[in-house]
Amino acid sequence: MDGIRAMDGMRVPIFELEGAGCRFGGTEALAGVQLRIGPGERVALVGQSGAGKSTLLGLLNGSIAPTAGRVRILGQDLRRLGRSRRRRVQRQVGMIYQQLHLTENLRVIHNVNGGRLGHWPLWKAIASLVWPLEVAAAARALERVGIAEKLYERTDRLSGGQQQRVAIARVLVQDPAVILADEPISSLDPTRSRAVMDLLRDLSLETGKTLVASLHDVDFARSHFERLIGLRRGRVVFDRAAAAVDDACLAALYGEDSEAESERAND
Repeated sequence: MDGIRAMDGMRVPIFELEGAGCRFGGTEALAGVQLRIGPGERVALVGQSGAGKSTLLGLLNGSIAPTAGRVRILGQDLRRLGRSRRRRVQRQVGMIYQQLHLTENLRVIHNVNGGRLGHWPLWKAIASLVWPLEVAAAARALERVGIAEKLYERTDRLSGGQQQRVAIARVLVQDPAVILADEPISSLDPTRSRAVMDLLRDLSLETGKTLVASLHDVDFARSHFERLIGLRRGRVVFDRAAAAVDDACLAALYGEDSEAESERAND
């Protein structure tokens, strides 16, 4: 059964991890992760730096292979697929990177069209750098993120919040089944952070796309996502509905490390 058709019929989860682990040399980044994420869910990954959030996102987008256990994306184990089928599955997973990965000396339309590169042959991608293609689709994506007037602006002339919106528009033209976001508001001020989080939540609600984001801000995680997964030292501490994440959960996730840091600071 094709994994994407199965997903459309909601017969399989978008992601399914069974005892998944990831080790880099002598460092265990993740261990024993049991996880299912279904179509249309909004899931936040929370925990301190180094907890394994970015590694988990790498497993979910297929850029990192597990060294233990199994990871299925849209019902498929990428390790068992040939190159073309693996790429087809990965095109269904859009990624917003913490560093955005925009080419700042290019115009906005070129960066937005970067979301189509996996669908275009090489000649079309090269031609679009000379004369932009599929302009209407790029314009619609920018309109949805609120910066339609920036279509032909140089990307390096935009504010940080506007560049974040370009990265989101790039994912929209990719039209994946799921959007992953790695610390999407880490470099933004509170006002712009709320605007971006509102945008991601609303896009997920409007399109039905699954949204998984790693966040340091637990308040945004609880207000904008329906489910929180707490990671600590590479292990899942809790996996609960946002409304059920209480002070005890957060103490288990952050408490001891915070106390240890305070003790070290007082030594």
